[in-house]
Amino acid sequence: MDAVSEAMDAVPRSGFLPRRDRSRAAFDGPIQIGHGQTSSQPRTVEAMLRLLDVRPGQHVLDVGAGSGWTTALLAELTGPTGSVVGVELVPELAEWGGANLAATSYDWASIRLAVPDVLGVPESAPYDRILVSAEASSMPQSLVDQLGDEGRLVVPVRGTMLLVVRRGAETEVTRHGSYRFVPLL
Repeated sequence: MDAVSEAMDAVPRSGFLPRRDRSRAAFDGPIQIGHGQTSSQPRTVEAMLRLLDVRPGQHVLDVGAGSGWTTALLAELTGPTGSVVGVELVPELAEWGGANLAATSYDWASIRLAVPDVLGVPESAPYDRILVSAEASSMPQSLVDQLGDEGRLVVPVRGTMLLVVRRGAETEVTRHGSYRFVPLL
C-alpha cells in the first residue's frame, strides 16, 4: 500500500465531521461542515495528496483547513519529523478544526486562524508543500512565493486542479482535471 492510501486509512474522515454526519463519512462526496464550507470528497482529497507528494520531514501549509481532516492527513504523511500549519479564515471552523486535530496524536500539526487579506502564513515560509482546499479565481502568487525550492503547490483555480512546482526562480504549472470547491476567500 502506498503512503497516501495508508494515510487515508490511518485518519478516518468521521472524526472530522459534525456528529450528525459521522455515519456518512464513507460517502464519496462533499459534506457540509457549517459556515458554507464542506469536507471535501475523499476521492478528491486523495487525488490532491497524490499530486502534492508529501514526504516525511517536510514543512507543509494547509490553506482552508476547515474541519482539520486534511491537516491531519498531511501530518500523517510528514510524520513527527515534519511540521504542518493549517490556516482557516472562519473563526468557528478554525476553533473546531483545531479541537478535532488536538484529539489526534499529531503534535507536529496545528490549525490557526487566518489573517484577513493574508493568504497562507508567509512568516513561516518557505514550505516544501502547500495544499489549498478552496477554489481560487486566479493563481495565488502569494502562495507560490511561499514555496521553497522544489516545493509543490496543489490548488484548484477556476475549476481546474493545478500543480505548481518551483525550481529556483522558475515555476512549472500542470493541469490535472476539473473539480468544484468552495471559493477561496
